[in-house]
Amino acid sequence: MVYVIIAYLWLSLYLYLILGGADFGVGVMELFSKKKNKSTVRDTSYKSIGPIWEANHMWLIIAIVILFVGFSQIYTTLSIYLHIPLVLLLLGIIARGTAFTFRHYDAVNDDWQKVYTTIFTISSLVTPFFLGIIAASTVSGTIDPNAQDFLTAYVWSWWNLFGISVGIFTICISAYLASIYIIGETNDRQEVNYFVKNAVKYMIVLLASGFLVFIAAYIDEVPLLELVFGKSTGQIVIALATLSVGILIYALKKRNVLLMRICAAFQVLMILVAATYRHYPDVVLLKDGSVLSLLEHAGAEKTVSALAWALLLGSIFILPFLGYLLYSFHQKNKIKDKIN
Repeated sequence: MVYVIIAYLWLSLYLYLILGGADFGVGVMELFSKKKNKSTVRDTSYKSIGPIWEANHMWLIIAIVILFVGFSQIYTTLSIYLHIPLVLLLLGIIARGTAFTFRHYDAVNDDWQKVYTTIFTISSLVTPFFLGIIAASTVSGTIDPNAQDFLTAYVWSWWNLFGISVGIFTICISAYLASIYIIGETNDRQEVNYFVKNAVKYMIVLLASGFLVFIAAYIDEVPLLELVFGKSTGQIVIALATLSVGILIYALKKRNVLLMRICAAFQVLMILVAATYRHYPDVVLLKDGSVLSLLEHAGAEKTVSALAWALLLGSIFILPFLGYLLYSFHQKNKIKDKIN
């Protein structure tokens, strides 16, 4: 049953990255859009994420619960040594959600709207940044369980060039996903053309940030090339991700919304596989050479079994209704577009 909860853990992280990441990405897009285009990005993104943005955080909650219940030693290690970026991540999620709500549902349209917008866009930038930093810290071997001072134990384990570069890369992934997903949320030809150009821009930025990650890994002596390209599996997934770029460019030219969304989600899937396959089942690589493994550091057998059954049964009840929620609001937006 341990493999069931590992699969759910991996799937929840992936879904949070492509769904929650896209939600963060619309804030990043708005932040870096020209003044004349900000209202277009804001209005279109609200129409697409407004009804369901909060539901996307369920994937992060599921991942945290799985770690807490099924892999308590891994959860404890991460929550202790990475408590600073974890707190900043959570504060970013709270600030973003609060600002998003007040910006769109405040009864009075006054100067506070500018404050809400600033909080929303900045927190949309900060949150995926720290999400990437946390991910980088687990594989870079910088967490030092034998540290004797505060900075070594709780700061330098994540605040380093490699961690910062992965944080920037995660921001770029979020903005890239948002730029792709938002294309199908408007029927206005001029807006569609703008969003397509925006998607190409963020695709280029994402590729550049990916090279930055490898440069930072080389400087910080993180064996990223070996982790990604060390076996044929990594070479295959990178080749597939590269091939999908060509398909995505074709989809953008043809304005094929479904194909471009599939390609974007597939590319992120390949990135996640490339980043995790090499050291599986080890999930945290420590500075002293030891590792925390999803198999060796799993909880008691009865606990794991109960968690696996809870996840399986919960999926039967939750996933169909979540799918219906997404479908119903998508249909509602299509009706509004026709009326307008």
